[in-house]
Order: sequence, then C-alpha cells, then structure tokens
Amino acid sequence: MIDAIARVRRFNRAVTTEVGALDTSFLGRDRPLGAARVLNLIGHGQGDVAAIRATLDLDSGLMSRLLRGLEEEGLVATDPHPDDARRRIARLTQAGRREFKAYERLSDAQATTILGRCVRRDDVLAAMDLLATVLGQARITVEETDPRGPAARHCLGEYYAELARRFPNGFDVSLSRDPEAADMIRPRGVFLLAMSDGLPIGCVGLKGGAAGTAEVKRLWVAPAARGIGLARRLMTAVETAARELDITLLRLDTNRVLTEAMQLYARTGWTEIPRFNDDPYPDAFFEKRL
Repeated sequence: MIDAIARVRRFNRAVTTEVGALDTSFLGRDRPLGAARVLNLIGHGQGDVAAIRATLDLDSGLMSRLLRGLEEEGLVATDPHPDDARRRIARLTQAGRREFKAYERLSDAQATTILGRCVRRDDVLAAMDLLATVLGQARITVEETDPRGPAARHCLGEYYAELARRFPNGFDVSLSRDPEAADMIRPRGVFLLAMSDGLPIGCVGLKGGAAGTAEVKRLWVAPAARGIGLARRLMTAVETAARELDITLLRLDTNRVLTEAMQLYARTGWTEIPRFNDDPYPDAFFEKRL
C-alpha cells in the first residue's frame, strides 16, 4: 500500500509544477507567482496591505519587497489609509489594471487546458473543491447577502437538486412553502452565504414572521465543505442575526431523511414540536428559544 505521506507529496509536486509556482516568470508575465498573487488580490478589490499580507500568509519583509517591485513597475500605487495613517491602501494603476486583465485571461486559459485533459472532469472538479475547502478553512467567511443574487440562487438551486435526489418521491419547490425573498431581507429576516475564496459553499435563511418569531430555512452546505462544522457555524450566525432583529423564538422544519440535519438540531438545543405548517415535504418540526 502506498504511504499516505508519499501521496500527499506527489500531489504537492504535481500542483506546483502544473501551475508554475516555481517559475520566475509566472504565466510568462516576467514576475514570480508571489507578485502575481498580490496583484490579483488588489485587482479583486483587496486594497488593505495588512489584509493582503494576512491572506497570503507572508512575512512583512517579503510583502514589502513584492509590493515595492509592483510599484517600481508602475502597476501599483499605495496611499495612507484615510482613517489610520499607520495602514496603507494599495490600488492598481492603469497599467496595473491591464496587467491584472492579462493574468485573468491567462489563468482562465490555463484552467481550460487542465480541464481539457480530464477524462473524469466532474470527479476532478469535486476533488479540487474538497481540497480547496479543506486547505482554505481559515478563509471561509459567512456573509449576509440578497437571496435574489446569483450566488444565493446557485446555493438554493443545489439545495433543491439535493432534496430531489434524496427524497423518495423527489422534490418540487413549487409545492413547498418557499419563503419570499422579501422575508429574508432586513428588517424582516436575513440570508447568509458561506464563501470560500469567492465561491459560495453554503447558505441559510431567516424568514421573518409574526412579532418575535421567525423560521430558519434552506440550510445547505456543499458536499466538499461537509464535516468541518460549517452547518453549525451557519446556524450560529443565523441565531446571532435573529437576536439582532429582536427575534426570540425560532422554528424550522425538515425531513427525517436528512439525518445529518436531524443530528445537528438535536446537538444544538432545538426541541421537537408538533407540525406547524401544511408543507408536504417535512415530517419533523423544531423550535428554539433565544
């Protein structure tokens, strides 16, 4: 049997070689990967220099050298933070924006080439999702968003598709008590997304109801992100939001087929109660006082 450590090291070598991590001219743009990653983060709106350094886990000396190199190339300019002169904010110059777009095109082309070599594309993508989520756990954020936005719709679509696969008779959202989007926007409720490096990997909604009462809806975590406590984290975040909205009683419904959800509610203080709606899909009902 091949040693697990050897397999991990083989994977590390394959990735660093494939993406050109050791090239002095990453993607042929005459600068190493480190400088390209700094440029990429600034281009994607991350301007705070300290935050960039933390995201890339760089020491201050290396961060200063990479940033100075980009400034000398005329790609980046830095200014004092408007509220704290000890902090710096980086921004792309016009030349920097052109370079950022060039990297985006080349990175997309590289990804397309890699996928083109995959015989089992879906399996490879699933493995990539799993590894990226596990390795990037510290960077997962929970963010409040509009339930009508594209990232929210993606998660809800995946959630409905999973229910259709797991329920014995399938799932038709038109037959379910699907909450209106307006009920999951402040001041009535909220919709939360778990984000991993810009990609949505989980969601949960809080549907406002009668005074002091709300329902937790549409808790979903991507398969690649399961087993790391993300569902519990989403539930904790939605409870915090409920308290901010002066909600004192939460309710939810689920189906006993979703055993992992049933276990989560049992472990986190939810009490099973009689049915409180006429939705045809749930067969278990819970509440929790805050």
